[in-house]
Amino acid sequence: MFNLDFNTIIYTLPGILIGLTVHEFSHAYSAYLLGDSTAKHQGRLTLNPISHIDIAGFLMLIFFRFGWAKPVPINPNNFSNRKMGYFLVSIAGPLSNVLLAILLTLFLGVTIKLQLSSFIYNIVYFAIFINLVLAIFNLFPIPPLDGSKILLALLPESFEYKYYQLQKYSYILLFALLYFGVIGKVLFPLVSFAFQILMYLLVFIV
Repeated sequence: MFNLDFNTIIYTLPGILIGLTVHEFSHAYSAYLLGDSTAKHQGRLTLNPISHIDIAGFLMLIFFRFGWAKPVPINPNNFSNRKMGYFLVSIAGPLSNVLLAILLTLFLGVTIKLQLSSFIYNIVYFAIFINLVLAIFNLFPIPPLDGSKILLALLPESFEYKYYQLQKYSYILLFALLYFGVIGKVLFPLVSFAFQILMYLLVFIV
């Protein structure tokens, strides 16, 4: 999985930066709209990538195709409806990546129509794929991914304690599933399916 191909790094770097930044900003902004200013007070209500990027996680994502950003701090007790607020904030990140992938597909159509450079085309093309990966991967119901928090918000409160007990072993479980390729066997067919839908949209645009 280790990849030091210079062209691949150049083409994927913008997509990774934009995808992670928009994802974390969406968590912070949705929490702020719902009454929780925790992320704002910690400087996370911004589109500045420096505020969201975890250096180790960022390098892992570039070279090993698995990484992470700084988690956005929230306090669900500040929401008027705790479970609904938790759900909306959790799902905001993946949804922002889906929306960004759609917008990038529209922009890719523009680059084709205007016959812009292949360099721009490749950057946008990879950014679409990266944002779909971020969206779908984060929807997996495994702590600490967004999907687990979405599931927690939908389940009765009696499951909350069990969730936090499971969270102690979450990184071990997540790395094990990644190492043995379990997540990849589910993730990439879903990403490919979503990507094909956007490419059909691109053909329609062009």
